[in-house]
Amino acid sequence: MKKFLLQFFTWWNGQTLGTRFHTWRKGTRVGEDEFGNTYYEGGKDSEGRTRRWVIYNGISDASLVPPGWHGWLHHRVDVAPVNENYTPREWQKPHQPNLTGSPAAYRPQGSIANTADRPRVTGDYDAWTPGG
Repeated sequence: MKKFLLQFFTWWNGQTLGTRFHTWRKGTRVGEDEFGNTYYEGGKDSEGRTRRWVIYNGISDASLVPPGWHGWLHHRVDVAPVNENYTPREWQKPHQPNLTGSPAAYRPQGSIANTADRPRVTGDYDAWTPGG
């Protein structure tokens, strides 16, 4: 019941009722990734391609889509990662959540949001003054 109420009153938790209905009518389940997100395809988009979408497991965060599934969602590849032997490249890093807006967000040195002291001005900068 809690899951239904979250879907009814929020758009950022999993899927909305409209998405649930569309998935039930036209969706064919393609696979699932390591984060529990489920991928579907069905129907046609405005360009005549098969429509593809993801239903997130929990909070909707696009950074939770792995690279292989991202390529499939955006029609960069025709074969879904579950139908091929996809392995990430050695330079691909594991997922890190988007921390923007949270206390753990990146705050560089000199940022107003950073509580550390700002670096001293070194003197290599001359401020512009009008007519000067």
